[in-house]
Amino acid sequence: MAQQRKSSRGASRQNAPSQSGSGLRWYGAGVASGLFLAFMLYLVTLPPEGGAEPVPQVASGPSVTTVEPEYEFFEVLPNQEMTVDVDPADIPKPRSAGTGKQYLLQAGSFRQAADADRRRGELLLLGLNPRVEDTQGDTGRWFRVVLGPFDSRSAMAKARSMTAQQDIDTLLIQRNRG
Repeated sequence: MAQQRKSSRGASRQNAPSQSGSGLRWYGAGVASGLFLAFMLYLVTLPPEGGAEPVPQVASGPSVTTVEPEYEFFEVLPNQEMTVDVDPADIPKPRSAGTGKQYLLQAGSFRQAADADRRRGELLLLGLNPRVEDTQGDTGRWFRVVLGPFDSRSAMAKARSMTAQQDIDTLLIQRNRG
């Protein structure tokens, strides 16, 4: 039995180099045939020996004709007329600015005048027109930074959104005109 094991080991060792050698032969044959096909393709793409073929000359000058577009609406629109049937009572009347209210925005209230002036400077850089009001109350003297008066809510909302973009909180104050 010992001899059978040795002989089986010897047989497997003898077959192993021949199997790996045949794999390398197939790989080498594939590489050689690929190189041969690439060389043949190169030879086919070479120009003929007679030299370069003459390139045909393109006639100089404007050979392309341009067509200008025709626009008819220049003549059609001035001659056109539209009629609209609407009663004047159906047209909504614009709101009058005289609602009797004015809108103010308070952008801060400070104990120190320097703090109020600093906030006023920030608002001036935004293109707004702030003012500082000096008030005396039960708790002492306060410097209030006020924007406005605004005659419409849309103008007030625009100023409020500008201050909100700069992280400046505002307080809406409504006053009667007077």
